[in-house]
Amino acid sequence: MGRPIALLLPGQGSQHTGMATGLYRTDPVFTAAMDEVFTEMGEDGACLLADWLAPDPAVELDHVTRSQPLLFAIDYALGQVVLGWGLRPEALLGHSIGELAGATLAGVFSLRDAVRLVLDRIHRLAGGPPGGMLAVAARPEDVTAFLDGDVVIGAVNAPRQIVLAGPDPALALVEKSLVAQDFTCRRVPSLSPFHSPALAPANAGAAEAIAKLPVSAPRITLYSCYTAVPLTHEDVADPNYWASQPVAAIRFWPALDALLAERDAVLVEAGPGQGLAQLARRHPAVRAGRSAVVSLLPARPGPGERDRSALADAAKSLGVKRHTGQPER
Repeated sequence: MGRPIALLLPGQGSQHTGMATGLYRTDPVFTAAMDEVFTEMGEDGACLLADWLAPDPAVELDHVTRSQPLLFAIDYALGQVVLGWGLRPEALLGHSIGELAGATLAGVFSLRDAVRLVLDRIHRLAGGPPGGMLAVAARPEDVTAFLDGDVVIGAVNAPRQIVLAGPDPALALVEKSLVAQDFTCRRVPSLSPFHSPALAPANAGAAEAIAKLPVSAPRITLYSCYTAVPLTHEDVADPNYWASQPVAAIRFWPALDALLAERDAVLVEAGPGQGLAQLARRHPAVRAGRSAVVSLLPARPGPGERDRSALADAAKSLGVKRHTGQPER
């Protein structure tokens, strides 16, 4: 038997214009899953669909009301494509909003309830302060002296790859200081300071709304990108866990390390771009050839044919023949 499959589900920063649109109305499983998400979103879904397909969207895709629900939908739909191939992932690891897509695929939330959570989250966070996220090639201890009370380490993605988060102009000032000291920095596409305390006031009350949603124990091992360990039924039943996610720091690398410590796996990035795949290729288990990495979508934006070719190549790499089917329920 071959190595088990583990899905990596990307989050904020992986979005781009035209992401995965080449699969819409061409791959029946992907299309059905996306349409189901848009239908559950009602009027919000109709606007989201229009902006997703538009070359010049009315609301830019980096805005919280576009990036977050679209990333959730695409991650979820690509997960359904993998299930439609007859593959059963042994583990799921989502990054930021990708974890919520993973929780839906794992059966923690029904799709309807997950969509309710996403909509509640984005409507709250839309009222938050402007800000952003900054990828820095450094260790956490390298940048501590540059941080002030408003800018924090929002993610640890790899041994020398962190993301700072905070409101502007504070984040811009920290960026200027880091660049002056020859740190390599790159802005992450985001108009909000995700994974920083700056969003806490806007996110207030989220736990009370989430507490009304029914949850089930994960049917697939679901690694937390916040605690870096598999989530238990007790964990997923705690509304504060889900409510804190927009504010809490991400620990993707420790979570990936924990996942690969338990098994050698084929890590399948199911979402826009290949950002998580690039990080995963730096892991010792992948570099040694014990584990492997496959991406379902191309690394960079391009015509729709590139989406279809990338998906076909991924299917071939995974040893399956693409076929039509029905999304998992």
